[in-house]
Amino acid sequence: MLRGQAIKSSILCSMFAALIAVGAFIKIPVPVVPFTLQFFFTTTAGLFLGGKYGACSVMIYVCLGLAGLPVFASGGGISYVLQPSFGYLPGFALGAYVTGRIAESTITPSYRRLLTANFAGLLIVYAVGMMYYALISNLYLGTPIGLWPLFLYRFILAVPGDIVLCIAGAALAKILLPVIKERH
Repeated sequence: MLRGQAIKSSILCSMFAALIAVGAFIKIPVPVVPFTLQFFFTTTAGLFLGGKYGACSVMIYVCLGLAGLPVFASGGGISYVLQPSFGYLPGFALGAYVTGRIAESTITPSYRRLLTANFAGLLIVYAVGMMYYALISNLYLGTPIGLWPLFLYRFILAVPGDIVLCIAGAALAKILLPVIKERH
């Protein structure tokens, strides 16, 4: 039975890695800061797969991109680590882990717990992403960005869409998690 569980987990991790890659290219045009569905799929990976496998699915996606597959929003390859936005990718992995750990801490998580898990993951994604953005911009690219512009352009203007995705992801998980658990 353990072997079957490992195969199932591998398939689900791969499936979510593919969804994250697709989500990078589904761009929702909104004023000022267009956003993608990457965050939606990374956070739902945590909700549906749990912390360990949710983070694993994101890391598969990141490794594929770093290996050269053009799965990131702006391409792929090892040089992508020098892009200021690269920090959001490890943030997605850590966010999926935390989201999953919070959600899986109870057998039947409430909508409130799922939403809290999503918001915790969201804060982690933005914290890691913004720190990396500032470091690369200031230390490597030589295009310093101040704290206020960083906070304004990389958080305030960007986060409203992701808040909507947190709400949608929690609602979806609240509906589907009992169905998935019932079948297993």
